[in-house]
Amino acid sequence: MTFKKLLPFILGIFISTSAIASDFNDGIDKIFSSVVNQNTPGCNVGVIKDGAFIHKTGYGLANLELDVPLNGNQVHRMASVSKQFTAMAVLLLAEEEKIDLDADIRTYLTDLKEYNEVITVRSMLGHYSGMGDYDLIAGSYEGDKAKGSIDLKSVAGGDFRLGNEDYLTISEFYSVVKTVPLALKPNQKFQYSNLAYFLLSMLVEEVSGKSLRDYSDDKIFRPLGMTSTFFSDDPVEIVKNRAVGYNKNNIGNYITDMTNLFWVGDGGLHTNLDDLLKWDQNFYAPKVGKNPEKLIELMNMQNSSHNSDSFTYANGQFVGEILERKSYGHSGGWLGTSTYYVRFPDEKFSLALMCNDVSLETSNIRDDIFKLYFNRK
Repeated sequence: MTFKKLLPFILGIFISTSAIASDFNDGIDKIFSSVVNQNTPGCNVGVIKDGAFIHKTGYGLANLELDVPLNGNQVHRMASVSKQFTAMAVLLLAEEEKIDLDADIRTYLTDLKEYNEVITVRSMLGHYSGMGDYDLIAGSYEGDKAKGSIDLKSVAGGDFRLGNEDYLTISEFYSVVKTVPLALKPNQKFQYSNLAYFLLSMLVEEVSGKSLRDYSDDKIFRPLGMTSTFFSDDPVEIVKNRAVGYNKNNIGNYITDMTNLFWVGDGGLHTNLDDLLKWDQNFYAPKVGKNPEKLIELMNMQNSSHNSDSFTYANGQFVGEILERKSYGHSGGWLGTSTYYVRFPDEKFSLALMCNDVSLETSNIRDDIFKLYFNRK
């Protein structure tokens, strides 16, 4: 068949594909038009297929005081999506033979409390170490504190308030966390632990001689060209192009909602959609580490068979099925930020949500995008 005869066929495919892409993008616009106003905070959204964005834009405002729109390029605090980056830093130390993943954490952090149990680095990565969460150190949850918790107090009296009222430096927070008892015996079940991931940041610092911020920049972000990504461990630094965080008060008005706590590991990563695309593609064409392919295999390997709601855990990633498709994902939520990042490796499809309005139901938004994408195929 000659090219002239093929041309209408090729053009037909192109027009059809473009129409599908246009329908998909219009569909996402419609999803957000029902939940985000142009004068309210909202979300930056990136949809990745085969290594490129098929949808990248912002909905709402990055800054309510200056009326700066979200445009897909702002830097967001990623909350618990940070954990996979912390895990990668730990795995790099293991690759460098500076730590043993199956060694007791007290081998490296010798001033930790004596747990009378072996708490391996691997168990901390996989949330089955028996370590607890913030409710063990502050009155941040309703109800009774866990038995043996540290009754941390505010300087003004009363329970310590985690968020934007009371303040601790990283070293002060470490001095508290290293005295916290286990919530339960290790290797019993999946027990999500922000404290464990904070201690992993201290492990990186102790073993490498660099902060998690500097070590990850040297070993992960610069090699991948992630120029807008960093662990923010400085509460007063200027962050260019940052999306300000918001929430609603009890009468429904927006208020600024930004944390003043800047320890890292369990959270603290700042990034944007363009950099997250580079991170995403490292799972398909690995560049990080001495043996990048082997490192990614380890990164995607479940830490244990323990599960949470049918999902297992692999180094900062919940592994399971969404709409009967294998996925690696994690959500994040903290003051002023609600995030989500998920990969569907068999589809080479990923979704990143970076929202600066914690009053949004981001789980509903992501589910609507999944249905829109997979049902159109």
